[in-house]
Amino acid sequence: MRGMLYRVEGIVIRSVPYGEGNVIITLLTEEYGKVGLMVRGAKKARSRHAAVSQLHTYGVYVFYRGSSGSLGTLNDAEVFNAFTAIRADLRLSAYASYFSELADRFIPDNEASAFLYSQLLAALEGLQAGKDPRVLSFLLEMKFFTFAGIAPVTDGCARCGKPPEVGDRAAWSAHMGGLLFGPCTTAAPDAIPLPPAAAKLLPVLQRADLRRIGDIQVKQETKNALKQALRMWMDAHGGVNIKSRNIMEQIEAVYDSSEQS
Repeated sequence: MRGMLYRVEGIVIRSVPYGEGNVIITLLTEEYGKVGLMVRGAKKARSRHAAVSQLHTYGVYVFYRGSSGSLGTLNDAEVFNAFTAIRADLRLSAYASYFSELADRFIPDNEASAFLYSQLLAALEGLQAGKDPRVLSFLLEMKFFTFAGIAPVTDGCARCGKPPEVGDRAAWSAHMGGLLFGPCTTAAPDAIPLPPAAAKLLPVLQRADLRRIGDIQVKQETKNALKQALRMWMDAHGGVNIKSRNIMEQIEAVYDSSEQS
């Protein structure tokens, strides 16, 4: 089968050294999903492909691929956004790596999702623009949960199906399937209490499109509760080990300590 030349916009979500001076990158693209490319000489001095093979780079990539599913070879590329502000900040870089690994682990090979592509790009642009990285991570996690068919129940009680009433206490249970309200909050052994603000924000996070999100201001207590809830959900239902999450959370702990001092 004869090969073809492709030209696509993409985001580098993985970059791995290969041999002497080469790099294998994984692009997330709108049309083809994940695409693996060999970038020859990318690690060599003065390589014209050094910049386009770096993690989180967004640009247009021209490559040759012999057959469907095979590793392509990069011919040419142009950077649209190198996200230099992210690269210059250790905390933002950690979040960007987490976002990229979410995409790499949740999106199967040979499966495209234009919506998830747009959400990842919007999350990186949000980091670059100074939006709260924790809120961006909650939003993006919700999108991948929905894509994977493991979305939690957030629009009512996961146990009884009833909407919350005024004054109802709220809880979260990975075992029961999401939000719990009122008497149901004591029905699950893994249930954790949630502040009212966190319970109200969860359905907003699930429905929101990152491309249309402004700079949401969320109190620290609410963010802590959301983080605990979504980490519980990821660990119980995600089925993936996101290595960059631990690094991100270690850096976040240092950041929180410096903010409080």
